[in-house]
Amino acid sequence: MAMNFTDIFGQDEALSVLHRALASDRLPHGLLLAGPMGVGKGTIARLLARRLLCEAPINAEPCNHCHSCNLCIAETHPDLHIVYRQLIRLTKSDVKAREIVADVIRDYVLAPAGLRTVMGRGKVFIIEEAELMNTAAQNALLKTLEEPSPGTTIILLTHRPGDLLPTIRSRCQLVQFARLPEHAVRRQIEQRGYSSETALKATQLADGSLGQALRWIEDGVIEQASVLIDLLDELWQGRISATRVADFFKPAIDAYAERQLGRDKLGSKDQASRDGIAIYLSIAAAHFARKLRDGIDPDALERACRAIDALVDSERYVDANVNAQLVYLQLSSALRRARPIATR
Repeated sequence: MAMNFTDIFGQDEALSVLHRALASDRLPHGLLLAGPMGVGKGTIARLLARRLLCEAPINAEPCNHCHSCNLCIAETHPDLHIVYRQLIRLTKSDVKAREIVADVIRDYVLAPAGLRTVMGRGKVFIIEEAELMNTAAQNALLKTLEEPSPGTTIILLTHRPGDLLPTIRSRCQLVQFARLPEHAVRRQIEQRGYSSETALKATQLADGSLGQALRWIEDGVIEQASVLIDLLDELWQGRISATRVADFFKPAIDAYAERQLGRDKLGSKDQASRDGIAIYLSIAAAHFARKLRDGIDPDALERACRAIDALVDSERYVDANVNAQLVYLQLSSALRRARPIATR
């Protein structure tokens, strides 16, 4: 059964903005759907595209029965264009596709945007991971955002709107998405057949992102994160050294990278490893942040702050493309700050 807007949960404010625009027939030609990963931006973008291209819409909802709706559901509608970084491989098969390049924007947005619609109800372009457009790609998109052909809607999806050029952001209406309620995420995970224990752990770690929680379960991140959190607690209590914690990262990240390459044979192992490091560092930082919220002992508060600072420093190393081994060494040294003073 096809999903409707009424099936979306936890995004009432975002839906209200879109529904008001649809009701007044004032939907902007450029939309920037921004918010955490895995909270429904892609789902709502596709629903919106279906509604805009529907032959017999029912108020804000698509009918889900017409030929156009069926084509949108199958993502084979000739006027619905889903744009993503791997499209470059259709012309350059050996490219790693770490970013969205200008050729992708020219071939899959600018070229079709200049043509007549096939089915006569306009065109919709959905650009996934829009923050990965490089500067040339964003500049290539600008003119179409400024002067789109009639009936053209361009929807950018991102969890990092600040990575987009100000000129791009200024030409789109921002629709902000929120983190999802934990109880709703947990219920959705359980409804997919996972145990209540797995659902609870995934919900707590994914911080309001259903998509991220499900992906982390599939990628083995939840299981590994439990190991990491146990190690962090032992470090916190002074029972193990910081080196033991740092030693966790390489095999866990290698396993994560291998899973990503299993999905995408032409993917970059280096980029997948960096993504894995970022995931586990964020999980560790969130764990210490919880101690910061719960702590009353001044020494414990200071240690939690130091640990978070150490993890943030490691994230900066990752962002700066520092060698992974150096990141582990830096992390091992910095995490000593999390141990009790008497046992350092």
